Amino acid sequence: MFFTLRKTLIVPLLSIICAIAGLIPWQATAQTYPVRPVMLVVPWGAGGGTDAIARIIGSLLEKELGQPVTVINRAGGSGVVGHSAMAAAAPDGYTLGLITVEIGMMHWQGLTELTHSAYTPIALMNADPAAVIVRADSPYKNLNDLLAAIKANPGKLKATGTGQGGIWHLAIAGLLRDHKIDPSAVPWVPSNGAAPGLQDLVAGGTDIVPVSLPEGRSLIDAGKVRSLALMSDKPSALFPNVPTLKTATGSNWTMMSWRGVVAPKGLPLPVRDKLAAALKKIATGKEYSDFMASRGFGVLYAPPDDFAAFMARSNTELGATMKAAGIVK
Repeated sequence: MFFTLRKTLIVPLLSIICAIAGLIPWQATAQTYPVRPVMLVVPWGAGGGTDAIARIIGSLLEKELGQPVTVINRAGGSGVVGHSAMAAAAPDGYTLGLITVEIGMMHWQGLTELTHSAYTPIALMNADPAAVIVRADSPYKNLNDLLAAIKANPGKLKATGTGQGGIWHLAIAGLLRDHKIDPSAVPWVPSNGAAPGLQDLVAGGTDIVPVSLPEGRSLIDAGKVRSLALMSDKPSALFPNVPTLKTATGSNWTMMSWRGVVAPKGLPLPVRDKLAAALKKIATGKEYSDFMASRGFGVLYAPPDDFAAFMARSNTELGATMKAAGIVK
């Protein structure tokens, strides 16, 4: 009877001890993380909007975590290279990524099997609408002039600003389709992001770059390029004189890019929560808001669960738009 009683007491006790022991590593991870530098992967080239936002986030995150945060640009493959690097890293909190809207587009094109479900969402940090940008010496003074030229000379004018089938490609394709123009009337020249695309525009290699106004700001300010219209239902605070599509042509077409911080799938919840708290403080803080406003970037914040739902909706909506534009494989 004594043995039976002892067994009855010991077995549940051992179960409790094992359960507590199983919690200790995660608790320790939350309490000590991070103990070494953190890497923030950017899936586009240096100098573009995603890179600029990654660098301010990295700088502010260093202050919150007490460890260096190094921004690494992994451009290529229309965003596949960088997004793959984010997903393939160890889920330990030391490799994060600034995921972009393209995660809801690449798989529809057959470029990768990656979707938003391959990551641990931490925080949505930004959203910006597309603008139609041309060279300063372009003969097209407004969007109607440009659309008329495209109709009259299909295939003559070329556009760039991201990879084939990327968000800015979808922006111009959707714009053309909304105006009853075959999207193939403007051939797309793939690039590794807005910065090299805009440089190609200035050099005369292409004619149209449908990227965000913040990405084109330095060249707009320098008088080398100008924007004909904004694919948004509201004017830009940065360039209020740029008309919306509704104002310019009567079109209701809109398209925006967005960016958020993720980790590989399987990140321990305590680490995710620590990062989420830090990013919320950053996103709602004055330094981040001032930086974004000074460059015309839009701040759009969402915590982990809301960010997950946002990405799922974006994936569905982009797939429907891409199918309608005829760029789904």
